[in-house]
Amino acid sequence: MRCDLFTTYFSLCVVLATASPAHAGSCFTAACHKAIADLKNLHQPVKEEDCLACHVRRAPTHPILGGGKSFELIAKGAKLCEQCHPAMGQKKVVHGPVKDGNCLSCHKPHGAQGPFLLDVEEDQAALCLGCHDNARFKSNFMHGPVAAGACTKCHNPHESSEKSLLAGNIRDTCLKCHEDFAKAMGAAPIVHPPVKDDPCTACHNPHGSPFAHILNKKMPDLCLECHEAVDKKLKGVKTLHKPLQEQGSCGNCHSPHFSKVKGLLPYDEQTVCLGCHGNDSLGKPPLSNMKKELDGKKDLHEPVKKGQCGKCHDPHGSEFAKILKGPYPGDFYAPFKDGAYDFCLSCHDKNLLRFPETTIYTRFRNGKQNLHYVHVVNKRKGRTCRACHEPHAGNGQKLVGNEGPPFGDWKIPSRFEIAPAGGSCAPGCHRKFRYDREHPVDYNLDDKK
Repeated sequence: MRCDLFTTYFSLCVVLATASPAHAGSCFTAACHKAIADLKNLHQPVKEEDCLACHVRRAPTHPILGGGKSFELIAKGAKLCEQCHPAMGQKKVVHGPVKDGNCLSCHKPHGAQGPFLLDVEEDQAALCLGCHDNARFKSNFMHGPVAAGACTKCHNPHESSEKSLLAGNIRDTCLKCHEDFAKAMGAAPIVHPPVKDDPCTACHNPHGSPFAHILNKKMPDLCLECHEAVDKKLKGVKTLHKPLQEQGSCGNCHSPHFSKVKGLLPYDEQTVCLGCHGNDSLGKPPLSNMKKELDGKKDLHEPVKKGQCGKCHDPHGSEFAKILKGPYPGDFYAPFKDGAYDFCLSCHDKNLLRFPETTIYTRFRNGKQNLHYVHVVNKRKGRTCRACHEPHAGNGQKLVGNEGPPFGDWKIPSRFEIAPAGGSCAPGCHRKFRYDREHPVDYNLDDKK
């Protein structure tokens, strides 16, 4: 035992006698600080074996010989680091450890396994979460740099002119990675006001969220915080548009950031609508396949021709069936009364069904006899518009359907023919009748033929 101690003492004396005051390779001997030399990334003075750049010897006896602390640092706290590194803490926002001059709360003084004298390599989360609350870093949806532990991708670890120690202002910090987004937004004619005027964090949580796309709230709640008129409307409607209630909500129809199309739609209005209403499996029971219904049709309802589905349907919700913008009877038979047909009459002449005789409110007349009035105002069996007309498209004229409307298991054919001053039809509900605006048909005489 005494022999071993003597051997160590003798070796140390030789090392101390041969080492110059500014060269400290002798510190990394097997008997002393060999573990430091084995670190992956060494502090530059350590790498250069210049221990005396930071340490100064105060006593002749080495600590291993029981002489107490014979070395001490040449300065304390940040003052030591500032012997080589520029002083920090002058900017608007300073990281707590930097403000306290406690560089060693993050950095190792001699060396570390990771870069920058940190004990972490690519994943910095373990280091940062030693102080910061980690609850928000365990969400279902994580921002990419957070999930990878790349905290310094967005934050400056020492000081910043921006709040939250960001490396730049929020928008620039985000667009530094989202270059494709920045390029597309710059070329877009329509930009969502929050995207144009507010920081990205107005809608997104920069770390993580329980909601998709790291949103601050689930949709549509997030959107309705600003769109108060839509919020108020939706609270009173009977029929909500299904996409609002499904995953994606507002984002199913709208581009949340920018667009080339009015209303922040990703495509033109009709293309967006037919994205869902263009197949045979939408809903239970399935809704009509509008794409199939429109394909190849010669006569299109004017709003459909212009691709304006929203002219008749409210894209968010409505008090009326099929999210129509106004009242329209659901039954095949519905005699006219005030308000019952306001949906159709919001575009068509409001007096269309008010007078039994007219020369101006409709061209569907026999002389002055208003044949719209005859068909719809009938108190016992007034027929709705769908009895003769297709709401979207048809192969006939005036949107009169050739196949006719569903009537139970049957479709009533109209067999409508148009003439220069009138026309005729021979549907399943009556024999063939003609009408002529200039030379009215006398139906009493016609019955005797």
